[in-house]
Amino acid sequence: MSSPATPPPSPGRRTARTVVRRVVRPVAARRSWLSENLVVLALLAFGAALALGLTASAAEVYDAVEEGDGIAGLDQPVLDTAIDLRTPGRADAVTWFTDLGGETWFPVVAVVVLGAIAIRWRTWSAVLLPAVGFSVALAMTWVGKVIVGRARPPYSEAVPPYETSASFPSGHSLLATVLAALVGYLLLQRVRRGWLRGVVVGLCTLWAVAMGLSRVYLGHHWFTDVCAGWALGLAWTAALITAHQTWLLVRRSQDEPGEVP
Repeated sequence: MSSPATPPPSPGRRTARTVVRRVVRPVAARRSWLSENLVVLALLAFGAALALGLTASAAEVYDAVEEGDGIAGLDQPVLDTAIDLRTPGRADAVTWFTDLGGETWFPVVAVVVLGAIAIRWRTWSAVLLPAVGFSVALAMTWVGKVIVGRARPPYSEAVPPYETSASFPSGHSLLATVLAALVGYLLLQRVRRGWLRGVVVGLCTLWAVAMGLSRVYLGHHWFTDVCAGWALGLAWTAALITAHQTWLLVRRSQDEPGEVP
């Protein structure tokens, strides 16, 4: 026995389907598209404000150095304190540590740490982001030294081997900050446990701070050189991470089904 034929939809149901198809769904799609773009714009605005603010901080440090006031007044007292704290054993240990952030060992440290992240999580971000980050950071360091041309502390107050390039900004501090920020950023994408995230942030911060202070301890940089390196490194990584997060948001929105009609 054949089953009874399905009755045609009532006029009211047909009208409801038409409204959903032509009005409700397009409006929902547009609202979703608008909300996603507002998130992107908000992210860009926040990242730009952070990067500009940090860059302005570095500029303030530069102005203080040029005028010899403000934070520049701490340069000699901080160096004097470092000299008072030096011992041969401490100087050797700090020299070994600061060499990890130099042009010889820094590439090795970066490749080992970021290579381990890339292999463990199979992500190209651990290769591409640092490649861009370090390239620009090196250029920023070189340009800053050429423009400012500041002399380093006198050799009589430094620990050998002595350095002869310009002092402002501290390249060790800038590169250490970029490395710490990018490693922390990449790790926090995967680490979910709260205490472990705190450990990541703490260790990355400690690396950047200790590398900068080691330069002052050894008399290779003034304190303001290090402060400028920290600020410029954070400004650049803020811009880089913002660009990466924006790209991820745009790609995610394009991969999701349903486009604005």
